[in-house]
Amino acid sequence: MAKKRQTQYSGIGGQAVLEGVMMKNKSKYAVAVRKPDGDIDVQVEEYKGICGEKTFAKLPLIRGVFAFIDSLILGMRVTMHSASFYEEDEQEMTKKASESKSDDIMMGITVVFAVVLAVALFMLLPFWLSNLLGKYIRNASLIAILEGFFRIVIFVGYIVAISLMKDIRRLYMYHGAEHKCINCIERGRPLTIKNVMRSSRQHKRCGTSFLLFVVLVSVIVFFFIRVDNMALKLVLRVLLVPVIAGISYEIIRLAGRSDNMVVRMISAPGMWMQRLTTKEPDEEMVKVAISSVEAVFDWREYLVETFGYENETFEDENL
Repeated sequence: MAKKRQTQYSGIGGQAVLEGVMMKNKSKYAVAVRKPDGDIDVQVEEYKGICGEKTFAKLPLIRGVFAFIDSLILGMRVTMHSASFYEEDEQEMTKKASESKSDDIMMGITVVFAVVLAVALFMLLPFWLSNLLGKYIRNASLIAILEGFFRIVIFVGYIVAISLMKDIRRLYMYHGAEHKCINCIERGRPLTIKNVMRSSRQHKRCGTSFLLFVVLVSVIVFFFIRVDNMALKLVLRVLLVPVIAGISYEIIRLAGRSDNMVVRMISAPGMWMQRLTTKEPDEEMVKVAISSVEAVFDWREYLVETFGYENETFEDENL
């Protein structure tokens, strides 16, 4: 008989891509994509991160910075891979595949641009708006609160705006399929279409929750760290981004490994935001997500070791 099925950390994570799902387990990741002809293509690769297995990259707070950078790099890589199936010109697609060095350079530039844009939008723009009001409001604490308010509003507004785009809806459905697969496994259920479909589409370790934590932590940090010099204020908002990301990573890491009341309360805002960034998938999307999971993770062995399925068999499960 299986053990009581409380949520147990599995170590796998992923993201949605164009018509597919990427799942990562340790240094191994798989991208499953539903091709235009209806078949599911699964590619398995290895990504050890920009720092590999170096010890300093695993230290608390510091590891969050590198984890964030790695997620951007890997995310861009798998997104480009999934998009390649929908290129109109097959010869051009082959040419792109052969130019891996150029792709790496372009990917690096894109990642840097994405980080700069995010810092400008979510860190500097709220500072600029609150600074405008500083001409009329002399209370430093109130200005700090207003900056935090602008930061939260801009972030939530951005999420709401892109969630309304029709082209994003299918991506969010695959995002839901990704979460449902992980929740299914971590709740101790065999990875079948039926079990996945009835699992939750919200997960505490989601990137949406991480970004929300970044915003909320930045509000607290900038409220207590104050300087009078305007240029120094601006510099601090840029320099403290890695620190804020590191703190946010530790919070979401704790949330993914605990299920007590305090953790649930802390995770609640991020779970709420995921109602916008995930949608209910159909069964065909779930099949793609399951293919991605099974390429890098032995869920049967996990259920045996974690939930006590010693006498259970999975051969008759209808996938």
